Amino acid sequence: MEQNVFRKYWLVVVDVIIMLVALWMVFVYAPTELTMGNVQRIFYFHVPVDWVAFLSFLVVFIASIAYLRTRKQMWDNIAHSSAELGILFTTLMLLTGMLWARPAWGVYWVWEPRLTTALVLWFIYVAYLLIRSYAGEEARGARFAAVVGIVGFIDVPIVALSIVLWRVQHPAPLVFESGGLTSSMMATLMVSLTAFTILYAILLRVRFKLRKAEHALKTIEQE
Repeated sequence: MEQNVFRKYWLVVVDVIIMLVALWMVFVYAPTELTMGNVQRIFYFHVPVDWVAFLSFLVVFIASIAYLRTRKQMWDNIAHSSAELGILFTTLMLLTGMLWARPAWGVYWVWEPRLTTALVLWFIYVAYLLIRSYAGEEARGARFAAVVGIVGFIDVPIVALSIVLWRVQHPAPLVFESGGLTSSMMATLMVSLTAFTILYAILLRVRFKLRKAEHALKTIEQE
């Protein structure tokens, strides 16, 4: 019995361990940044939730294309589930960004390209869910949402590259620059990225199963 439980939840156990290690590295192992001090530690949460938000919408993009080509419910369930998670992590991206902005810039929000395009991304995928709710027929809502999921993905590279494309107040991308991060900072970031990516995989699997069950229940009710 215990072995069966472990087999079922082994990824959760692994992620909990990695998340605890990441927390230790963020608050103990990683050195304090000289310019911003301890506030910079938000970076180790902000960047991973950014990445997971982008990953979520990439999955929506791929699954939406697959759904329009095959009309298989599985792909729509994946896209819908990942869109919900994308909105969740985009919300976390905006909130952690605001918490970082307050001590860095003196205000929680500035209408600069990175923050503005990220907010637009959030609205696009909220619209994705609203279209499903108000489309009436489920299949029609899935088709319309798939189009939004594909077209809306255009904003993801815009958000990611906004730091490079425009003059912004947002910090420059130092992750891959020589001398940008110390080895201990980079290691902490990588562990945190791993923890949040696995968390996304776990949540997507759970939400996909729920979506599948919801769709099966609706089919039974319609019969």
